[in-house]
Amino acid sequence: MGPSSPEAATQAQPFRVPAHLTGPPRLTQRHPRLLPLAIAVHRARRRTSWIKASLTGTTCWATTRAAEPLPHRVKQHGSLLLRELDPDRMVLQHNKVTNLRLASSHVDGLLIRPGETLSFNRVVGNCTRRQGYLDGMRLSNGSPESGVGGGICQLANLIHWMVLHSPLTVVERSEHSFDLFPDTGRVVPWGVGCSIVYNYVDLVVRNDTDLTFQLGVEVGKRFLHGQLRSDERPPRSFEVEAREEEFVRHDDRVFRRNQIWRRALDPDTGSPVGEELLKANFALVVYDLSPDTPVVDA
Repeated sequence: MGPSSPEAATQAQPFRVPAHLTGPPRLTQRHPRLLPLAIAVHRARRRTSWIKASLTGTTCWATTRAAEPLPHRVKQHGSLLLRELDPDRMVLQHNKVTNLRLASSHVDGLLIRPGETLSFNRVVGNCTRRQGYLDGMRLSNGSPESGVGGGICQLANLIHWMVLHSPLTVVERSEHSFDLFPDTGRVVPWGVGCSIVYNYVDLVVRNDTDLTFQLGVEVGKRFLHGQLRSDERPPRSFEVEAREEEFVRHDDRVFRRNQIWRRALDPDTGSPVGEELLKANFALVVYDLSPDTPVVDA
């Protein structure tokens, strides 16, 4: 990670609406009956890639769990379990807590040893009713809807946020194309979340270091708690922040965009030693902004 110039860090973002927000509807949107077939094809492709990676030895999957926590805490975080929504949606929120408890039981204590790769979908598995999962809130084409296993994205979000504060490498991550809720009580930057769909929309993290890392997660009374630990102290610590945050009006629609930057620090002195742009986010806002929210015209 090399240092970036102040000009690079403050460079204005050109306004360009992503193709998936301006192009014609996808085939499955025009013909919803084809959606199950499309999902089956995606899942078959992903299973094939998993098998190929295992047989050829190109990927060593993280599967080992340890009850004893590793000695060094790299990052800890807690995310609120229940968001204040319409009363008729709160049952989905409570069901989400059950789903998170089930999914977390597969993740807690997981070791990511040198050379190993973590696949969220491989570790958690398919969240079905048979496994005890309930109807929770999930997102489809920019709208919240009820679905079995809904809400486990919150666990993936927690893992991703902690990983960003470590030298682990994010290999695969998908995000939502829509900004769905106002920033009420937000404690992490907008744009660092994950989208999870078994098994082909995944969060994949690889350990390219000589350290062993361990995930610890627990569902508390109010928060989903997480820790990322290691067997030795990493040579760098990290800070993650959003820059160039703004709402933009274009063709009678409002979009949100920002940049996610990561700064590397010397763990002994706290002095910055470099920074990098991780992601430029762009999403369609699907809620009503408060009257005092600044909106610029494209």
